[in-house]
Amino acid sequence: MLNFNQLKSLKEVGTPEINFAITKLPDRDAVVVGNSAGQLVEFDLSVDKPQPRSFQTAHTSYVTGVVSSQGGLVSGSYDRKLIWWDPLERTVLREIAAHDKWIRQIVSNPDGSLIASVGDDMHCKVWDAVTGELRFVLDDHAAITPQHYPSMLFTVAFSPDGRLLATGDKVGHVAIWDFVEGRKIGAVESPGMYTWDPRARRHSIGGVRSVAFSRDGQTLAVGGIGAIGNVDHLDGPARVELFDWRNSLSIAELTDTAMKGLVEQLWFSPGDTHLVTAGGDNNGFITIYDLATRKVAKQEKAHQHLHGLAVDEASGKFYSAHHGRVVTWNIRDEQPQST
Repeated sequence: MLNFNQLKSLKEVGTPEINFAITKLPDRDAVVVGNSAGQLVEFDLSVDKPQPRSFQTAHTSYVTGVVSSQGGLVSGSYDRKLIWWDPLERTVLREIAAHDKWIRQIVSNPDGSLIASVGDDMHCKVWDAVTGELRFVLDDHAAITPQHYPSMLFTVAFSPDGRLLATGDKVGHVAIWDFVEGRKIGAVESPGMYTWDPRARRHSIGGVRSVAFSRDGQTLAVGGIGAIGNVDHLDGPARVELFDWRNSLSIAELTDTAMKGLVEQLWFSPGDTHLVTAGGDNNGFITIYDLATRKVAKQEKAHQHLHGLAVDEASGKFYSAHHGRVVTWNIRDEQPQST
């Protein structure tokens, strides 16, 4: 049984790179991370001292997304490519020039049959995970901010039933899509995620960095950062806004000044009892909210900035990707000692 009060680090593996993305491999206690060297690296976390096993070199810039799918592992990168991999041989199966600018995130749908990718060309693209065929291009995000600077499309998420998508951008605009029909069905706005400095540097920071649908599909969580005093640093409060997305209605704001920074990852627990948030500034954090009270139920400092989070409900573990580290976390009741 999941028990978030038991949240604690079980194992930490140091790496020389920044790890931006992580996925758990099916049926074994192993993960693949994407890093700042343009690599995919596997770690077998079932052994005492996991050793890195690198995939065939293919990306030429930061790997910002990696997911398991019916077609194998799929990764996305600032080099604008999606690459399909054989997870056992760690070799390339297919490469696609997917976006015209940096790819910011990729996700798979619940059954692994589809991949969605978003990039700074402001497109969300939905791909067949087995064939690599492009199924839809979903466009609703402005390429230019209100201050006439380039925007970014940071994040995308499928709903638990696999029918809906949400996409979020730098200025706080979130679009909701029925991708089965390829049409937009809703939108919410979270402008508090975006800070513009009109005087010192004419610079902006923040944006919607994570989105997630509740298990019942009724609530959309939007994660980012609150107002920032110095736009050269992530010194704003970690911020999550909850929406009744069907009515474009904000229903709660969750802010945290104890552990500041970007909320990079969101996950609703079974039964929608808790919301897991993770991210950071120079330091990382995992903060778990009780959704009945909307108060912090559990919070742990994590090694440096946490970029990626994978959840394995069956084993009761989180797997996180950081600057210079991969970490396994416990989220289940401790097993009683045998006598």
